[in-house]
Amino acid sequence: MAEPAYVRIAGEYARRIRSGDLAPGTQLPSYAEIAQQHSVSDIVVRKAIELLQSQGLVRSMRRRGVFVADRPNLVRVSPERQMETAERSFQNESDRRIEVERETEQIAATGELAEALGVPAGEEITHVITRATEDGRPISISDTYHPADVTDISGAAYLEETISDRLPTAAHASWLRTTAGDLVKTVHQQFIGADKRVIMISDVSYPRDRYDAFVFRMSLK
Repeated sequence: MAEPAYVRIAGEYARRIRSGDLAPGTQLPSYAEIAQQHSVSDIVVRKAIELLQSQGLVRSMRRRGVFVADRPNLVRVSPERQMETAERSFQNESDRRIEVERETEQIAATGELAEALGVPAGEEITHVITRATEDGRPISISDTYHPADVTDISGAAYLEETISDRLPTAAHASWLRTTAGDLVKTVHQQFIGADKRVIMISDVSYPRDRYDAFVFRMSLK
C-alpha cells in the first residue's frame, strides 16, 4: 500500500523533532510553505500537522502557528502506522539505530487460524515473524498470518485492532527479554476486505512501557 503524502510529511518532521534537529519551541513553517516545499495541497498539510499533534510532537497556538512540543512522548497512532514499513515507523520514533528482520515460512493452518482466516484447517498459509531492535534493544515482535493468495494489505478496506496488557507467548517473551510473569503491550490486528473477508491477522508485542498512549483514528464517512 502506497504511503500517503501526509504520512510521509509527518514522518519527516517526526524524525527531525526526535533527533533534536527541531528543538522544543521551534516554529514550523506555515501551511502554505510546507505545501509548496512538498508540492501538496493545504489539506494534505493539515492532515500531516494533525497527525503530529496526535503523536504529541507539536502544539498549535491560535494566530501564532505550530510549534515543536516541549516534551515529545512516544505515541502509537493507528491506522497511519499501517501505511508505513516497520523500518519507517520506528525510525520516525527515534534517532537511534533501528534494525528489522523478517522470517517467512509456509505452515499448515491450525483450527484457530483457519477459522480466523476463513480457510480449511490444514491449508497452507504464510507466517511472517517480524523482529525490531533499537540500538540492539528488542522493541517489537509480531506474528502475521495470511492466506497463500494474499501478498499484502492493499486489498484491505478495514483495520480492527484490540489492545491489551497480557502475558506474552514464549517466543515473544524470549525476544523482548521479559521477566517471568511480566506483562507486555499487545496489539491484535485484523485486516478486512470490502467483502468482509479477513485477509491478514497479526499479533504484535511491545515492552509495556514503550508507548505513553495509543491513538486511534477512523473515518466516519
